Amino acid sequence: MEYKLNDIVEMKKPHPCKKSMQWQIIRMGADIKIKCLGCGAVVMLSRRDFEKKLKKVIGQ
Repeated sequence: MEYKLNDIVEMKKPHPCKKSMQWQIIRMGADIKIKCLGCGAVVMLSRRDFEKKLKKVIGQ
């Protein structure tokens, strides 16, 4: 699946904040940092974990 910096992505499981499943990619490298669009929480995942938990890419 293709994704790039600042894309909005949907994960398989919702974030506990407001049940938001949409995240924005804010950093890419060996690790990927994503920001919850519901509460603004920032989470860093390894690229492998991110790709495993990714459901679909929505776009910018």
